[in-house]
Amino acid sequence: MLLAIDCGNTNTVFAIWDGDQFVAQWRTSTEWQRTADQYYVWLSTLMRLQNIDVTITDMIISSTVPRVVFNLRVLADRYFNTRPLVVGKSDCLLPVDVRVDEGTQVGPDRLVNTVAGHNLYGGDLIVVDFGTATTFDVVASDGAYVGGVIAPGVNLSLEALHQAAAALPHVDISKPQAVVGTNTVACMQSGVFWGYIGLVREICARIKAERSREMRVISTGGLAPLFQQSEALFDAFEDDLTIHGLTVIHEFNKDAA
Repeated sequence: MLLAIDCGNTNTVFAIWDGDQFVAQWRTSTEWQRTADQYYVWLSTLMRLQNIDVTITDMIISSTVPRVVFNLRVLADRYFNTRPLVVGKSDCLLPVDVRVDEGTQVGPDRLVNTVAGHNLYGGDLIVVDFGTATTFDVVASDGAYVGGVIAPGVNLSLEALHQAAAALPHVDISKPQAVVGTNTVACMQSGVFWGYIGLVREICARIKAERSREMRVISTGGLAPLFQQSEALFDAFEDDLTIHGLTVIHEFNKDAA
């Protein structure tokens, strides 16, 4: 059984893959101080509560928080007696090329999304990931990662408004009933929601124009469903895109061994 771990800046997803489907999936907050022992107690308790009796034989990790990786490696070694694949490390092969400026380090989550997008939809894609940052990953016709765009995340923008302006409250993002707000909360929600609708539409349009071709736009990430239902911005939504990409990369390395 494969344990796939997607560690983002805000949340970490653990998923067990049996080769055909996901047996289970759990989410926890990302905390670099969490030890391997704490991970194991948490994970084994959830498995027991859901009557999941499996043996983890392989692990693969994608982490945008480098300090977390050490304890996840210890978890793999101490409790599962395996050496994990870590996306971005030299021993973890990718089934696609990475064509960026020399010396540039690409976030492992963006590489995994590229692999997953190409596996599911082929090439000529724009993958929009609504995470702590809102990222746009450009996938060439042959599946290569060829660059992208990074913008502030939706919740990050709302939090910045709240922290920088004393009179503005903390609000949750939702689709406003009208563009023109009649109270402070509605005004903030409208600005962020419609602002991001415009941001996504304009950036995707400029990417397509720059590459002189039609491209499918795939959304993923926690807030993607909110924007998926609005303005026909995306051709498809994939809730588990990153986790799926990890299984593809693991299989590729297994075949290459």
